[in-house]
Amino acid sequence: MLSNYLKIVLRNIAKYKGFSFINIFGLALGLACCLLISMYVRDELSYDRYHENSSRIYRVTRDWVSNEGKVDLHLGHVAPPFGPLLQNDFPDIEAVARLLESGTLFRYDEKAFNEDNVFIAEPSIFKIFTIPVLSGNPDNALDEPFSVMLSDKIAAKYFGNENPVGKVLRMDNQYTVKVTGVFASFPSNSHFHPDVFVSFATLNDENIYGREGLRTNFGNNSFATYLLFPKNYPTERLTSQFPAFIDKHMGSNDQNATKPSTYTHLYLQKLTDIHLHSHLDSEIEPNGNITTVYILIAIAVFILIIACINFMNLSTALAVKRAKEVGIRKVMGVTKSSLVTQFLSESVVFALISLVLAIGIVHLGLPALNTFTGRTLTMGYLQYWYTIPALLLLTIVVGLLAGSYPAVYLSSFQPVSILKGKLLSGAKNQRGGITLRQVLVVGQFAISIILMICTGVMFNQLQYIQNKSLGFEKEHMVTLPFYDELGPQYEAFKNELTSSAAVNKVGRSSRIPSGRLLDSQGGAILLSGDSTVPASATLKDVSIDQDFIPTYKIDMVAGRNFSKDYSTDTTAFIVNVSAAKSMGFTDLKEAIGKQIQYGNRKGQLVGVVQDFNFESVHQSIVPMIFVMPSQETRYNNLSIKVNGANLKEGLTHIEKVWNRFLPQRPYEYSFLDERFGLLYEREQKQSQLFTTFSVLAILIGCLGLFGLASFTALQRTKEIGVRKVLGASVTGIVGLLSKEFLKLVLVANLIAWPVAWYAMSLWLDDFAYKISINPLTFVLAAILALLIALLTVSYQSIKAALTNPVTSLRSE
Repeated sequence: MLSNYLKIVLRNIAKYKGFSFINIFGLALGLACCLLISMYVRDELSYDRYHENSSRIYRVTRDWVSNEGKVDLHLGHVAPPFGPLLQNDFPDIEAVARLLESGTLFRYDEKAFNEDNVFIAEPSIFKIFTIPVLSGNPDNALDEPFSVMLSDKIAAKYFGNENPVGKVLRMDNQYTVKVTGVFASFPSNSHFHPDVFVSFATLNDENIYGREGLRTNFGNNSFATYLLFPKNYPTERLTSQFPAFIDKHMGSNDQNATKPSTYTHLYLQKLTDIHLHSHLDSEIEPNGNITTVYILIAIAVFILIIACINFMNLSTALAVKRAKEVGIRKVMGVTKSSLVTQFLSESVVFALISLVLAIGIVHLGLPALNTFTGRTLTMGYLQYWYTIPALLLLTIVVGLLAGSYPAVYLSSFQPVSILKGKLLSGAKNQRGGITLRQVLVVGQFAISIILMICTGVMFNQLQYIQNKSLGFEKEHMVTLPFYDELGPQYEAFKNELTSSAAVNKVGRSSRIPSGRLLDSQGGAILLSGDSTVPASATLKDVSIDQDFIPTYKIDMVAGRNFSKDYSTDTTAFIVNVSAAKSMGFTDLKEAIGKQIQYGNRKGQLVGVVQDFNFESVHQSIVPMIFVMPSQETRYNNLSIKVNGANLKEGLTHIEKVWNRFLPQRPYEYSFLDERFGLLYEREQKQSQLFTTFSVLAILIGCLGLFGLASFTALQRTKEIGVRKVLGASVTGIVGLLSKEFLKLVLVANLIAWPVAWYAMSLWLDDFAYKISINPLTFVLAAILALLIALLTVSYQSIKAALTNPVTSLRSE
């Protein structure tokens, strides 16, 4: 029986080559898109699950709440005392590990590199995470101060094929560290990727951090802190005790003092939730987004639906050509259930052939997907035992679903009507099938139009955020790290840089635009005689020198910039407009000269700058306060404005001066506009994904529409011949054949528009600054869909209209 069905399938493929190709290729494209998306989604969902104890590992996070109850800051890092205090107060915790990320210069012989993924780590890191150690003993490798473990990648970078254990490196040109082991590089599906582990005991050196700071400093929230719990431990039992824990260790002896738990909180976050569900103000690496995963799953389902609709459309359209076959089989005694089984078997065989073609398409498209995502995705036939059974099951289900209606429709033909030819000519008998095909075409194009509109809105938003004025000049701005050893010779360094016409300005700061504003000491207090007026908002502070504001050409709206001519400027303040308003100033000029206190610092407010987007446009502009520090150690960054007309000359000059003053430091620069571009990399990729899948969805839809138009033209051959004999023009016939499909596309637009508007409104909510959705985008999508449909059906329509009516009528 099965061999007979297979023979029939192969004969039909050979007999109806065009329809068969469209059916198989369209379904193959749909399956290939699903497979590619599923590989990416599977990778996203697998983050950090490779750790043996992944379900028992949690990260401690911390937030701060304003007087109004609003969360001002929520960090994925906490202060250093919390880790050991938690383990001491809650003995159920099996292990605690703290990590401090630090960009560090390492040198070995003539090799010197700035390593970004350096983590000062406690030895317990190996008890919590699954980290394969290739050499050395993880139980004691990080016990001693100034000992380090390297990833296999970094070990090869410095030592080649030599055994690195026991070798000595120079760290930050100040300390000698000993290599005590090598660990395997973390896989791509990890939320952080350390290259070097430095022993946590190193921080006890007074010149680096100081032992007391690790015990008492609740203000430096730079430590990623992980906890390991017993199996099935109810973590809510622990979190319910966090307020009392905070008050116990951070509270004062003053009974009237505000309890710390009213303005700061601790939370526990599952390790496996970090990559897709955590979007805190500080993360070790940029995370993914579960919304993107949902969108991709929806796109995969949409494309597969479009491919299945194609299959159903073409199969039901082909029903007329197979009507006599069905009639003869029924006369010969074949039951309806046998016919249903036959046609479902044919559908499954078509789907299996499509699967083979889809796997070929996936292998061709996988390198492009890996390049686009920066991953190393594979089909995973052997890595995951369920891959092949899942593919077969998916294909069979798709085949059964796609072939279900055609099977029922074909098997329901009445043999008497078929053999008398009534089915071939009677529109009444086909009305139900035509109506369903219309519904399916509308569904196809509605999905395609939704994707087109989403692509257009994303493109417009990206254009907006890339071209939006940020309130300062970011073009041709070169950024470099500022090192403490540059401090004593900074003036000579700056003068040497600006001696070239290719360099315009140089400024220093603790943070640079494009980074997050994470430093705060609460709100400023306006000092007025014996009374004090606190700011109504938390201020984010940035340390700058007197050249920072002119370098970025930030507008000063009141007062003046910092200046060396005023010795008191080391205690003075500059704020932005938002900060001035938070202190109650409606007249900004009135704010100048006022005495304020911020943290432990008291001084005069000397200037107000215009609000500007220090962070990405995902964040609103926040109240900011700028200080001019008395210590060089408060600076972390250099900003150098280069003359755009002499960019190459400027970069060469900066490198020459850098190597003269900092010969022990590698020259590694970045452009500020490129840093801002990276902030929107996720949105760029989302837009590109939508564009790609929109094109594929439209292509698959057009394949089905082309086949359906071919069949419609063939079915109406006699009608077209008669119309031509009666004098109908080619244009009129083309319009007649195309009109039905264009009506369906118009209906698809009416369905797609509200869905696309709702989806894009949700997407735009992620931006603090966003476009209004332009109705023109919807109109353009409608026009494009109509043009695509017209072009798709016009070939067959014109071909039918140009056919000699004598030939058409004779064939009938």
